[in-house]
Amino acid sequence: MRWTTKKRALVALSCACALAVTGAAIAYFTSSGSGTGTATVGSSSAVTLHATISSSLYPGSSSPVSFTVDNPSSGVQRVGTVSLSSISVDSGHSTCSTTISGGNPDFTMAAVPVNQVINPGNGQSVAATGTLTMNETGTNQDACQGATLTLHLTNN
Repeated sequence: MRWTTKKRALVALSCACALAVTGAAIAYFTSSGSGTGTATVGSSSAVTLHATISSSLYPGSSSPVSFTVDNPSSGVQRVGTVSLSSISVDSGHSTCSTTISGGNPDFTMAAVPVNQVINPGNGQSVAATGTLTMNETGTNQDACQGATLTLHLTNN
């Protein structure tokens, strides 16, 4: 009987040791704390607007204008409204009048609400289109015949 009692005592001691080791392995303290982290927010880059005029203009006529956008930024950027800020002509037609405002403008293009998010990259299509009009001003517009117009556009 003695051997059985020793065996039981040894098993009981082994179990107690195993529980003690297990208890120590999963013991921990709870605590509260705080910390900080940093991040960098990118900056916007100026987009480049491109216009394509579908057909030749004549006094009193209009042509559709489509747009593409180059977005050099790493993130998406929004194009709000595209507006015509001015028109210039090639050097061979420097006397062509390109007035776009006032009571009797030579050319007009209403502001084009785009309101589109543009992904990074070049040549991003814009769904909205505009209309460029060469107005009939009642004056001689021969100086503009054959001129290459450059539209200067802004986005806000």
